[in-house]
Amino acid sequence: MATVPAPDEVAELLALAPDALTVVRRRVLRADDVPVQTSDSYYPHDIAAGTELETPGKLRGYTFAALQRLGFEIDHFRDEFHVRMPTPDEARLLRLGRGVPVMRLIRTTYAVDGRPVEVADQILAGDRYVLSYEVPGQRPPAPGSDDH
Repeated sequence: MATVPAPDEVAELLALAPDALTVVRRRVLRADDVPVQTSDSYYPHDIAAGTELETPGKLRGYTFAALQRLGFEIDHFRDEFHVRMPTPDEARLLRLGRGVPVMRLIRTTYAVDGRPVEVADQILAGDRYVLSYEVPGQRPPAPGSDDH
């Protein structure tokens, strides 16, 4: 955990001034003791300074519960995926074989008032994840309805 100036992309996503202070939680996630993902979660300094978000280790109920304890009800998330080759540091940290890509997931968390309260910048080992999700289909309008 550290207090750092927001990287440009994070400042924009959190609707902060360039180089505004943020609290960042940096973690390496493992499965069966193998590193599979890095995760840097950024919070506006005015939200996180002096709170449990600044403490090391796991949070009770994870970050969403911690944000709720601070009075922020979570409304929605925005995910952005990028697939690319890893940097040398990412390849070393995640123990990637030659030619293995990574997926970068940037998740912005929004409170019910529309304020962005967290940006999680995650790097996932491309050979250790499957992306699977469902998308609801559009039902055709009922016969005789005004919907076209």
